[in-house]
Amino acid sequence: MQPIHITYLNRIDIEAAALTDQEILAAIEQSLGMQGRGETSIEPRVHLEPRAGVEGHFNVLRGWIGGEIDAAGVKVVGDFVDNYKQGLPSEFGVLTLFDPRIGAPRAIMDASGITDMRTGAVTAIGAKYLARKNSKILGHIGARGTAYWNVRLLDSLFDFDEIRVHSRRPESRNAFAERLGKDLGKKIEVTEDWRTCVEGADIVVEASRLSKPEPMLKTDWIKPGAFVVPYGTMSAVELSLTDIMSKLVVDDWGQCKGGKFGSLRAHVEAGKLSEQTLHAELGQIVAGLKPGRQSEEETILFWHRGLSLSDIALGHAFLKKAKGKGLGQTLRYA
Repeated sequence: MQPIHITYLNRIDIEAAALTDQEILAAIEQSLGMQGRGETSIEPRVHLEPRAGVEGHFNVLRGWIGGEIDAAGVKVVGDFVDNYKQGLPSEFGVLTLFDPRIGAPRAIMDASGITDMRTGAVTAIGAKYLARKNSKILGHIGARGTAYWNVRLLDSLFDFDEIRVHSRRPESRNAFAERLGKDLGKKIEVTEDWRTCVEGADIVVEASRLSKPEPMLKTDWIKPGAFVVPYGTMSAVELSLTDIMSKLVVDDWGQCKGGKFGSLRAHVEAGKLSEQTLHAELGQIVAGLKPGRQSEEETILFWHRGLSLSDIALGHAFLKKAKGKGLGQTLRYA
């Protein structure tokens, strides 16, 4: 048997590869288009809750992308809300890529940063097709890792006049705003409450970290014509939120219709979000198979649970760029 080798990229390698905002967005948009055209395969994520009394669980995501990427992938990411008490990020992830022709592993890489980037990129690509082109006010709830890339990549597309942020802990939201202000070169408004952050915003992103479902974001605060992205693990929205929407869009209906977690879980169970009320998956819109925003008056909701396809596409892009820069380690597998 010929030797089989694996490329290993740790977090330092991922940071050194330094994909640009445009490269991140391009990789995710390409993968969404491929999903819409049926050039991928995806299985709904599964969860592992290892022990009682711990605010955390593991997500396991699986999928395959064809085309020039032609890779199967599995990502395991731990989501542990209280990690900040130990000075740790809430999420740690590992992505493995496999050759789909023979099943051999190709790469193992740190996926913590990849998870944050691909989540922000899916939010931004959603806004590209579903938000009003002249959106100038962003209201963002949450300050966890994915939050940074939500704001950064959205701002790269819209160049907001006003960015408002809020999270539960003052030290967290203040540090978040300071980092964003430094990196984006603009003033970030820190709000003391949800309403001030959300009300009147053109784009609303809810990425809260609640320990149990609680309707913190009120439907009445949503501006007509706004684009709303709720994706917290625990729901923070009212059941009435979907009632004011002109279009309901998801990343993958197979993932959204099942499982116990997710911001619109109650809406699925109540029948407010169903195959009948769903307008489209985002990939169908990116592929041109279904329309995105069609008027300034439409109020549109996009719920994304997180796609293994996004992880695989971005992991492939990092792997390609890292090899070009001589980064990573080659490990003998067999």
